[in-house]
Amino acid sequence: MASRADRLQPVVDIAAEKAEDATRSLATHQRTLAESEQQLAELRRYRNEYAAMPDGIGVSALLNRQQFLQKIDMAIVQQMSEVQRREQGLERARQSWAEARGRAKALESVTTRYRDQERKSQDRREQEQADERSQYRRNPRGSA
Repeated sequence: MASRADRLQPVVDIAAEKAEDATRSLATHQRTLAESEQQLAELRRYRNEYAAMPDGIGVSALLNRQQFLQKIDMAIVQQMSEVQRREQGLERARQSWAEARGRAKALESVTTRYRDQERKSQDRREQEQADERSQYRRNPRGSA
């Protein structure tokens, strides 16, 4: 018959696999957030560079410039929303990772405790058997 630790091992393996999946997901979320933040920084830099250019000649050039700056500003606002959305996704991934990791560690701890208990029980049984054999050798006929 399989020991408690052996019966629990598939659950431990599944929990460890889920923790690994959560780790990969966390890394993906971190990477996509960094990419979004980089895009936002590039948009802001581009907007600042464009805004710093000398004014064009005439009203139509000025209006075109203002319209273009408004479009860049809208893109910046949209990218800020994207960054915020990705930050929230990262936080959810971080929580999932922490929970999965905690479950895996708890199950590993329980399995280790079960294995320790089983080993101690086995050691006790072996010692009792050795004591019985030793006693039998001293008194082979059961006489006292």
